[in-house]
Formats: sequence, structure tokens, C-alpha cells
Amino acid sequence: MSDPLDPRLQRLVDKNDCVELVHKLARAIDRCDADLVGRVFHPDATDDHGSFKGTANDFVPWVMEVLKGMRRTQHMIGNVLIETDGDRAQGESYFIAHHVLPGDEGERFMVAAGRYLDRFERRDGAWRIAHRHAVYDWSTVAGASDIWDRASLPDYAFGERGAADLSYAHFSNHAAV
Repeated sequence: MSDPLDPRLQRLVDKNDCVELVHKLARAIDRCDADLVGRVFHPDATDDHGSFKGTANDFVPWVMEVLKGMRRTQHMIGNVLIETDGDRAQGESYFIAHHVLPGDEGERFMVAAGRYLDRFERRDGAWRIAHRHAVYDWSTVAGASDIWDRASLPDYAFGERGAADLSYAHFSNHAAV
């Protein structure tokens, strides 16, 4: 049996585990990876995204359906504050979420910014999100201005939704992505 970590080191490890969950969830949403979205939550977790309030199990198909109506998304995670207390932690993570939406008059670029208020719990040695509450601070919409003609740039790598994205192959030699 290994010796316990210094309490300060354990707190850092616990905080890092929680921050990784925040980042994994952002990645899962942007890649439209329903399995990964589900894995960051405990089975009995809940989510409050304003227009959605319910179980994390119900959140997964709801958010996947919402994402079908968007061409691309990218969630940027900023300031992350995690406070741990044994096997529980509270987190506040700033986000800026970029969305390209189809429209009758062309694509629209929508940005939403806010914070995720997460409650994390360690169960059976594994940290997961027990509850997420999205708090919105501001948003804006404008015409989309993506200047990249993807078809005429065959040497460029572009992000994809799902397992076709190059990041999946990049991480394929690692067990936990």
C-alpha cells in the first residue's frame, strides 16, 4: 500500500482531476462525443443549462440534438477555481462558447459567455461531476466570417465532430481521453 500524499499535494491532485473534467466536457461537446459527455458525470448527476434542467443522462441526448443545429462549436475555458473538501469539491469555470449557426440569410456567429458552477464528488476513487449549473453573463450574434474555403485547402487539418477529428488519433495511445 502506498503512503498517503502530503495534504497539499493531494489537494493539488484533486483540483487537477476536477479541472480535467471541465476540459473533457468542453472537448466532448465540441466533438459531439456523447459517450465522453456521459463519462464525466456520475450516473445520478444533474444539469441545469437554463433551457434544460434534469439528469445528466437526459442532458446527453438533449445537447447532442442541440448541437446538430450548429455547424461548429468551440468552448474556451478560462479562469477555473476549485475548492476541495475531502471527497467533494465546488468549481467555478469561466467559459466563452463560440457557435456557428445556419440561417436563412447565411451563417451566424453566436458567442455566449458565462460560468459553469460544478459540484464534483469523488466516489470509489474517481472524481466526476455530480451537478453542473450554467450561468450566462453575456452573448452576441453577428454574421459569420469564416474565410477558410476548406475544399480548396487540402493540406490543412480542420476540426471535425466525432472520432474523425485528429485529436482522437493523437490520443489513441492513451487509455483515458
